[in-house]
Amino acid sequence: MPDEAAHKHHRRSIRLKEYDYASEGGYFVTLVTNQRQHLFGEVVDGEMRLTVFGRIAREEWFETQRLRPNVELLVDEFVVMPNHIHGIIWLHEDASYTTLVRAYRDTPLRSPSNSLGAIIRGYKGAVTTKINTLRRVKGEPVWLRNYYEHIIINEKDYENIANYIHDNPVNWGIKDEYFS
Repeated sequence: MPDEAAHKHHRRSIRLKEYDYASEGGYFVTLVTNQRQHLFGEVVDGEMRLTVFGRIAREEWFETQRLRPNVELLVDEFVVMPNHIHGIIWLHEDASYTTLVRAYRDTPLRSPSNSLGAIIRGYKGAVTTKINTLRRVKGEPVWLRNYYEHIIINEKDYENIANYIHDNPVNWGIKDEYFS
């Protein structure tokens, strides 16, 4: 009989097993704050009013593009909400990155520095560090452990997602909001 303790904290991955998450393309992501805390601000009359923590979440999102040459992020494809963020990450081919990926693929326990997972880890880590510095605490979680991602498959899919991101503040509190 399998050891129950070993399986107690096992989490089923929502990622596609055979998909290369460093592949060129668009990825819609949602990250949620720990315990769904409203750290980033509040929605007033359909507009998001950011706290200092919300401004950090926004600034670090776009800092990602500066640090990673194969990442493109657009202002209209990102929103900070009281307890989560939504955004689209565009990954582009980069010759130096492709060489790096090939070198890492045969090395166990290493992740290419520009895979979607690595990008999200870097973003979450930067936001957490800055927020915890302001709070004068160490190791306090800011985010839930995982994140939601969706590979954008066509123009219609993109349009639906872009509209969802754009309309998120206006719809906050009107519909049965999963993240509220």
